[in-house]
Amino acid sequence: MSERPGNRLRGAVAHQAGRMAEAQVARWYEGRGLAVHATRWRGQGGEIDLILADGAGFVLVEVKRARDLAAAAHRLQPAQMARLLAAGAEFLGAQPAGLATPARFDVALVDGQGRVEVIENALGA
Repeated sequence: MSERPGNRLRGAVAHQAGRMAEAQVARWYEGRGLAVHATRWRGQGGEIDLILADGAGFVLVEVKRARDLAAAAHRLQPAQMARLLAAGAEFLGAQPAGLATPARFDVALVDGQGRVEVIENALGA
């Protein structure tokens, strides 16, 4: 069965909106003095939307966008959290200090009006 043109268009629009949300979140962090280290970093465990340098450590960020912040928050499911943690361990394991590298995993929520809310250490123990 072939994909319908409307589905492709919606997918392309969603992809572009996701990229714009990630860029907006990157600017939010840069405004707080952090530097973008990588965008859409992909490892065997999965993809991390943003990785920011924070002194000697890193902030790994999952960006979620929806019409409102609550809907964005609900888009992060347990299976995805497990993939994010696996990807984070893979990324940090490749750093000089390995898994001892200071790091936290934030979730950045973006709504339809462009508001950003960051939950720091959202996937922390």
